[in-house]
Amino acid sequence: MTQAAPKNLTALVAAPQSGAEPRARALTQLWVLVGRGVAGIVRNGEFIFAFVAPVLLAICFYLPLRSIMDADPGMDYAQFLMPIIALQSVGFVASAAAMRAANDATKGVHTRFRTLPMRSWVPVTARLGTNGLLLTLSVMCATATSLVMGWRPHGSVADTVGLFAVALVVGILIAAVADAIGLLSDSPEATSQALSLPILILGMMSTGFVPESQFPEWIAPFVRNQPISQFATSMRALSDGSATREILMPTVWWCIGLAVAAVVLGALGARKAAR
Repeated sequence: MTQAAPKNLTALVAAPQSGAEPRARALTQLWVLVGRGVAGIVRNGEFIFAFVAPVLLAICFYLPLRSIMDADPGMDYAQFLMPIIALQSVGFVASAAAMRAANDATKGVHTRFRTLPMRSWVPVTARLGTNGLLLTLSVMCATATSLVMGWRPHGSVADTVGLFAVALVVGILIAAVADAIGLLSDSPEATSQALSLPILILGMMSTGFVPESQFPEWIAPFVRNQPISQFATSMRALSDGSATREILMPTVWWCIGLAVAAVVLGALGARKAAR
């Protein structure tokens, strides 16, 4: 069954537009769709999970491993764990983004939008805006949880800004990729599960929870170079003020790769939605 477009939006585009600027109308449509997205994540309880997920990570990893990891000379496990808590929270936003996009696709929402006088970039930008709001909340909750554990930023103000910039940029890019995958999928539930599993595996097989030295030698190169480890390493360096160009560049390259993937998959998703 095709789901109708939001009533406010339908009324907006059906109303006489004489004298109205097309750009202003597009921005109003964008605002209405972002409001629709926010209402959806509140209704589905995603806001609540944004609070709960970092706390669960702290309970599952920090509490049982703290005494073991802190026994390692020079190790402060609260400082070490902060990046992966933020990144796993980002992964939750990505899974939610994919499910929302897939839900809209299977319910015919995108088809309905194409019948309205709406620019093609408006629904995409609205979904990114909704994901950005949920992402910001998730990172804030992850930060609050890390502060309670004992994490403190030791770098400069610029380093601290860079730390959160990495988390937010990575989050937006992963959410954009997930959103595009959701457009291509025919099953919201399968899409969410298919995204959650790789994110979980990459998180567990990264230097986010334990140092590289804790992994067998045969898998250490993969652990060291995979994206979650590189993101965590960059965030950790920004947190303690030791960031250098050499440390940050792998994160930059992975972000470029994610951006390319988001553009390619987004184009394929838009083509499918247009059929």
